[in-house]
Amino acid sequence: MEKSWNNRAWFLVLPVLVLVAFSAVVPLMTVVNYAFQDTFGNNEFFWAGTEWFEQVLDSSRFWEAMARNLAFSAIILLIEVPLGILIALNMPKSGWGVPVCLVLMALPLLIPWNVVGTIWQVFGRSDIGLLGYTLNQLGVDYNYTRDTTDAWATVIVMDVWHWTSLVVLLCYAGLVSIPDAYYQAAKIDGASRWAVFRFIQLPKMNRVLLIAVLLRFMDSFMIYTEPFVVTGGGPGNATTFLSIDLVKMALGQFDLGPAAAMSLVYFLIILLLSWVFYTVMTNVGVERSNQSGGH
Repeated sequence: MEKSWNNRAWFLVLPVLVLVAFSAVVPLMTVVNYAFQDTFGNNEFFWAGTEWFEQVLDSSRFWEAMARNLAFSAIILLIEVPLGILIALNMPKSGWGVPVCLVLMALPLLIPWNVVGTIWQVFGRSDIGLLGYTLNQLGVDYNYTRDTTDAWATVIVMDVWHWTSLVVLLCYAGLVSIPDAYYQAAKIDGASRWAVFRFIQLPKMNRVLLIAVLLRFMDSFMIYTEPFVVTGGGPGNATTFLSIDLVKMALGQFDLGPAAAMSLVYFLIILLLSWVFYTVMTNVGVERSNQSGGH
């Protein structure tokens, strides 16, 4: 018997597709228009070809900001993913502690990005901020407005405080979905805690870890509000990431052509790196599932 398809459900999705097309595709076409054209004003444009892309790719300013972005994302992933897994493993699986821990984990995620930046801006000040004042009293010369290392440390710790909870909640959701039969079989076999984590918990968290890594990479690579509020991209250009540099170019200098070209290159780099992350982690997940199945 041939299976029939009900295509009427697509009509329910059509309004969403139209809205997404209007809110995403139309602005993207505007950026593409500026990226390949130039204007002297009065809404008159002339063809510029790939001039703006060549200018962006030949600029040391772009590659320096790119290096800062890659370094920041790498540090964030190396800290937040293992830390999120560790916290999720030690959270209670039943009882009154579950809702308490879930609420505490969700609180940082509910705070808007600009508020997070403002909180840490005040928190790190040496005159009125608890963190800055305490460190200075302990003999640590901490000042994120003039020291590059202090600025980077502040931005990294701020991001870890803000977003580790996302990794924790995703990993916790993967852990609580594991049936108790797996743990009972491991206990009967005398498996160590490391063996349980490696062959039971980690393979069952593959999908949520993939989501966590992709979300944290994309968000950390596009970070703007928090470091802009805290450091303004300084001291110097120490924390000027691609997003901050792009806004300075588009709004501060009003170089719409180079800014449009840079935004397209930025967008393609994020897509490429996300695809690489997805492919690598999917293959690793398949290998681990096969290994756990063999054991």
